[in-house]
Amino acid sequence: MNRRDFIKTGSLAASLPLALSMAAQAQTPLSSPKKVITRKSGTLSWLEGVEPHDKAGTSWGQPWAQGELKRGQELRLVDAKGENVPLQTWTSAYWPDGSIKWTAHAVPANTSLGQQFKVEKGKTLAPNKPVKVSQSANDIVLDNGVFRCVIGKSGQHIIKRLERNGQVIGQNAKLVGLRQDQPEHDAEYSAAVEAFESVIQKVTVEQQGPVRATVKIEGKHRTASGREWLPFTLRCYMYAGGESLRISHSFIYDGEDGSDFIRGLGLRFEVVQRDELYNRHVRFVGENDGLWAESPQGITGLRRDPGKAVREAQIAGIATPPLSEWDERVSSRMHWIPVWNDFTLSQLNANGFAIKKRTKAGHAWIDSDQGHRASGVSYLGGASGGILFGMRDFWQLHPVQIDIRNAGSELAQATMWFWSPDAPAMDVRFYHDGMGQDTYEKQLDALNVTYEDYEPGFGSAQGVARTTEFTLAVMAATPSREQTVEMAKSIQLPAQIVAAPQDYLASGVFASLFSLPDRSSPEKAAIEDRLAWQVEFYKTQVDQRHWYGFWNYGDIMHTYDTDRHVWRYDIGGFAWDNSELSPDLWLWLSFLRSGDATTFRLAEAMTRHNRDVDIYHAGQFKGLGSRHNVQHWGCSAKQLRISTAAYRRFHYYLTADERTGDVLNEVINADEALATLNATRKVAQHNPLPGKAKIGVGTDFGSAAANWLTAWERTGDKKYKSWLKNAMTVIGDHPQGFFAGGFGYEPKTKTLLPYPDEGPSLSHLSSVFGLIEICAELNQLIDVPQFKAAWLRYGRFYNASKAEQEAEFGESFNGNSLTVAHSRLTAYVAMVTGDKKLAHRAWQEFSKEWGGKKTIGTVPVSGPAVLNPIDEAAWVSTNDAAQWGLAAIQNLALIPAALD
Repeated sequence: MNRRDFIKTGSLAASLPLALSMAAQAQTPLSSPKKVITRKSGTLSWLEGVEPHDKAGTSWGQPWAQGELKRGQELRLVDAKGENVPLQTWTSAYWPDGSIKWTAHAVPANTSLGQQFKVEKGKTLAPNKPVKVSQSANDIVLDNGVFRCVIGKSGQHIIKRLERNGQVIGQNAKLVGLRQDQPEHDAEYSAAVEAFESVIQKVTVEQQGPVRATVKIEGKHRTASGREWLPFTLRCYMYAGGESLRISHSFIYDGEDGSDFIRGLGLRFEVVQRDELYNRHVRFVGENDGLWAESPQGITGLRRDPGKAVREAQIAGIATPPLSEWDERVSSRMHWIPVWNDFTLSQLNANGFAIKKRTKAGHAWIDSDQGHRASGVSYLGGASGGILFGMRDFWQLHPVQIDIRNAGSELAQATMWFWSPDAPAMDVRFYHDGMGQDTYEKQLDALNVTYEDYEPGFGSAQGVARTTEFTLAVMAATPSREQTVEMAKSIQLPAQIVAAPQDYLASGVFASLFSLPDRSSPEKAAIEDRLAWQVEFYKTQVDQRHWYGFWNYGDIMHTYDTDRHVWRYDIGGFAWDNSELSPDLWLWLSFLRSGDATTFRLAEAMTRHNRDVDIYHAGQFKGLGSRHNVQHWGCSAKQLRISTAAYRRFHYYLTADERTGDVLNEVINADEALATLNATRKVAQHNPLPGKAKIGVGTDFGSAAANWLTAWERTGDKKYKSWLKNAMTVIGDHPQGFFAGGFGYEPKTKTLLPYPDEGPSLSHLSSVFGLIEICAELNQLIDVPQFKAAWLRYGRFYNASKAEQEAEFGESFNGNSLTVAHSRLTAYVAMVTGDKKLAHRAWQEFSKEWGGKKTIGTVPVSGPAVLNPIDEAAWVSTNDAAQWGLAAIQNLALIPAALD
């Protein structure tokens, strides 16, 4: 039906606009208005709106409408000037008819595309300097004509050599670490410290160019005693025409939390030094384009002046004039000028870094400088070449550190520590002793006060992961100060290409459960204002509340404490959110409709966190995620609703990120965990099918369906479609449909088994972890009429009056809360059936809990109640924010005319 066919009504127009305008007036701006980036339909553009100065090579994803792009059709990239640009393309998803749904692309380094450009059908160009991959028995060689990277197939060295212009610039890159058996090392006792390093087990060439080559390296870390642990996956990326190697590294914590305390984790490599001591350079990029730049043997500031040309050359990083042209009073006394061999930049928290140096081991460190937030980018080398290296999200993922050693020798060493050895050892033990909660009855009683679902042994970090991204740029000369800063920016925040919101919408991906921003009426403008405000609020909260750190960055908190003026970081399930009630979905759909860079970066950081930290990638809970808690892994509720692909697939399709793709693969069969862990075990529900697993029709089925759907569209394998269709048929054929609540389950065959003689029931959580969005896609892609009818019935009657429920089921339901969240269910039914009355009911439901009854906005708070001035949300739950945002977005998309 035409969504604009709904008639206007006086009652809704009298209530909702007033409520929303009241809310809008309550808002306090968090910052000056952002620059609006205009994204033109049919074109691509840079996420932040500006083409980066440093062009290191970029990858992205692009959607296509069903039937628009066939398999085998070639694509080309046309820049802003209309010229054909080399492009590498691969398919990341298919429509049911076999046409291509998502493509992924890579563009060479040092390619200027302009502000707006496009991918279209046509023959692409080959790059002038393509990436070539060759293999021998022991090595894999990547060569783009600018530099060569030799990757080992075994042993400890992941990268054996980095070569440029026929010379080895860097070599022997490996992963290193330190482990101790006690959490602290102090005067009271001595912790035994043990070193370990990487061991390669498997190497796979995933892409061979011509624009981008990708090599996947898998292995573990080995201690001196021979123990192998901390499995890792590392990918090396080389782009045509570039001088940088990008590295993505993920590891899984599989240690014993009571005895395996990680003291350091890092990537270490060597740099070959050929220049004179005074023509060698060490640089650290600080903040606000600041640069700390010195030489191991400085010749400025001396009592005698070597000459202006000499000083200026060293400062600029270029070769100095010959010694014979120096002032003899300096050149004859060079042996008296100290050589600084060792340098360290440490960032142990989000708000302070320090630089120090020393001449050699056994002598004192000298404090050099301090700052707020370092970029995590350094250079080590000389006027004839070196390595510029850095780490993405450096200060955000503290404690981190950069060490440079032996800069005065022929073979210097650099280590990028993604867990600093200067910080306290990593401690992942559960944060309390259980307080006597040794039975389910006690645990449920404690849940009533702390909202924490505790169970002994379930708060383990065994199996969680973390990813770090590095860059090694092989330089033919010391980069200029300006070039160093620009390269640091691209390492800190890699450039991202995106399509226009109009094109995401027109393609039909994600069932088009979003619309473009619409401010055509005061009511709609008020909703749009609040949607934008919520994103800006969380952006500000991340910084004000310092939601940073190795395990924390990317997540947000669950609920606010208005008495302490803090988020409830220390109270059970009120602390870290762990995707509770789908903030991920809200942010990604918000980006798709707006194209807003802030929204994308919040969603990206969240996905990069929860795909690693909130999911178990190994061990007894593999495939499941952890419910919200003081620690990301602390809750004993290990569930599919946290690990679901529904939250991660956006990031994979938009960015072509292979790490996210790995996690999507990991969870394809995560439903098998239902056979070994019953999520409802503590409430002792009767199982009508003894010996069979249970699968909830809400969060369990929705999560499994998202995993299978993503696998189906990524591979085109009809096996996954059959799993979906069979499950949909069982649900649709059941007399209660989605009101059945749950089914028996055989995970090996993916078979749902109806419970005998089960009456209708519902849960307020069933639909708010991606089920609404996934069911919309299932109905779009697979024709199972009875499933669609069951879904429409569920949407019509969840928020219906008790009288309507009793007329349909012979009884009414308790527990059908989250009215605002479920208003989009009502809206979906209204849109599909053309029921105008239901459409207006949806808008009334949407305004019921929020429309001005709770003030939104921020209240500045300072004084003795808080450590620092802050902005406090007058509404205090991330759940409410996420579900309000999703309801607003989807109602505006499904039934916009009902609000006119």
